[in-house]
Amino acid sequence: MSQMAAVFKSGYKALIAYLTVGYPDIATTEEAAITLAQSGVDIIELGIPFSDPLADGATIQKASHQALEQGITPEVCLEVARKLHQRITTPLLFMTYYNPVLSFGLEAFCRSCAEAGASGLIIPDLPPEEGEELEAIAQKYHLDLVYLLAPTSTEERITTVAQRSRGFIYLVSLTGVTGARQSLPAELEDFVRRVRQKASQPLCVGFGISSPEQARRIARVADGVIVGSHLIRLIEEDATLSSLRDFALSLRKALDGQFE
Repeated sequence: MSQMAAVFKSGYKALIAYLTVGYPDIATTEEAAITLAQSGVDIIELGIPFSDPLADGATIQKASHQALEQGITPEVCLEVARKLHQRITTPLLFMTYYNPVLSFGLEAFCRSCAEAGASGLIIPDLPPEEGEELEAIAQKYHLDLVYLLAPTSTEERITTVAQRSRGFIYLVSLTGVTGARQSLPAELEDFVRRVRQKASQPLCVGFGISSPEQARRIARVADGVIVGSHLIRLIEEDATLSSLRDFALSLRKALDGQFE
């Protein structure tokens, strides 16, 4: 069983948090990751900044742009993961796009991820139909390659991802890009149930989650909640990270008591 898979105990609802590495700076990224790990977060996604982040909304695009301007590279992100792995036991996932991975070299990247202590990869612009080579290399280094599904995914795509995704399946709650939203789509539950019919992996929902109430709703049908843009905003607004800690704790409480 992988480190990530071990998170999803029977009936437990996982809390997954996203951080853009190097935003607003390396020290804050590391401190924020430790704060989240101490506040009930089960898996931390470390975003490797990319110049053309197609799946990301304005908040993460801005964070990525600033991180790139500060010279954040995949090599720097690997070093951050290595340091964090020495300080926390929370599984670390790299989230990036295929171009930086290809430029780094598939084998070299996966080997470096494993050496840094990462547990897996999320690559939003890599469809499973084109992912076999990276899948094989990732498995060689005991990395889970997580695939995404959207409400618009066909039954054929759902079946393919159910056969190939490892660790969990990332369910995009809505059509569009990342970003905190006031409400989630009414058809979300039906989407999760549709995937559940074909998939045995844990199902985690991301995109647009910004409140404990939304997290509680998702936890009624899914196995985990993924939050990103709202965390970036909290880091921007409160450099002490107190707001980040309090929000993570509120999400953890909501997930633990979702049936109350």
